[in-house]
Amino acid sequence: MSENMTREEASGGFNKRLLVTGGAGFIASHMIISLVENYPDYRIINLDKLEYCASLKNLEAIADRPNYKFLQGDVCDSHFIKHLFDSENIDIVLHFAAQTHVDLSFLHSFKFTYVNTYGTHILLNAAHRAGVEKFVYISTDEVYGGSSDEVIPKFISLLQHNRKCCIHGSGRQMRHFLYATDVVEALLAILRMGENGEIYNIGTHFEISVSQLARELIQMIKNTESESETDSWMDYVKDRPTNDLRYPMKSEKMHNLGWRPKVHWKEGIEKTIEWYRSNFHNWKDAKHALEPFVHESMDEKEKYGNMKC
Repeated sequence: MSENMTREEASGGFNKRLLVTGGAGFIASHMIISLVENYPDYRIINLDKLEYCASLKNLEAIADRPNYKFLQGDVCDSHFIKHLFDSENIDIVLHFAAQTHVDLSFLHSFKFTYVNTYGTHILLNAAHRAGVEKFVYISTDEVYGGSSDEVIPKFISLLQHNRKCCIHGSGRQMRHFLYATDVVEALLAILRMGENGEIYNIGTHFEISVSQLARELIQMIKNTESESETDSWMDYVKDRPTNDLRYPMKSEKMHNLGWRPKVHWKEGIEKTIEWYRSNFHNWKDAKHALEPFVHESMDEKEKYGNMKC
């Protein structure tokens, strides 16, 4: 940057330039839409490899906005990432990109480790060299030893296609769920007020067992009238190799930033059901999401489009 050129001029007239990795994923796409719509003076750059859990259809509403830009690329490509930071004058990084599906991680542990560890290292190194002001790494409860769940979209998709909910083990495992907009609001609070070097757990006191979750979704989607009718839509299958019964998180640091969940469970789950009713086919090979088990054959191991229960 020349001495006569201001930071804003070097940034193409935008006050800030934010890089969002994995921006075509479910939560990250909601984050990008909020940023693009509410911060017109910020340039929002979406970097995504567009693998099995990504879809640009999630972002069609803002695709033509002047403060939005999409780049297809891999966080593990060090040369590409270096060029991106050199050319885009990135100020802030929101790192969502990751391999997250638990069942696939059992079969493809090397790929998961490579992307989630090496890819993050590449990104951190480039961000450090570029002198970014803030790097927000969005992780899951897996960093504490538990396993992340995609059970809600799985159950909704199965039921909407007249398939039973496949429940691992007893179904007594307790899980916490937040609506997407509450997660976005939490991340915006961290961007505005979060301190560098801090860890912020984004959680809720509401929890529900997997079997009760299935029952509530069945009653809402299939309009069942009796307990036996509801139970007929539930299929108990062999448990995962590891499946924690409960993993609550403390979110006091988030509360100190002024954030608390706003969307109640019933409202959020009703909106989520309608969202998947309209958007199920946003993903390529979406029907692979209906497969109940991870298959051991080599052919299936190559199909990273499989999203398992």
